Amino acid sequence: MVAVTRTLSPVLAGERLNAVLVAAILGLGLLFMSGFSPAAALHNAAHDWRHAHNFPCH
Repeated sequence: MVAVTRTLSPVLAGERLNAVLVAAILGLGLLFMSGFSPAAALHNAAHDWRHAHNFPCH
């Protein structure tokens, strides 16, 4: 039986790092934007999203 070892090539490792960094930046951006925006703006955005996707809300 032959043992198979898996190693990441430098290209795949770099792509994975880029994906993690982009996800982290987007996540932190959403967190800070929602944390510092007024509550009424968040409510209106969620309300408009529900209407745009045909979800009943009232």
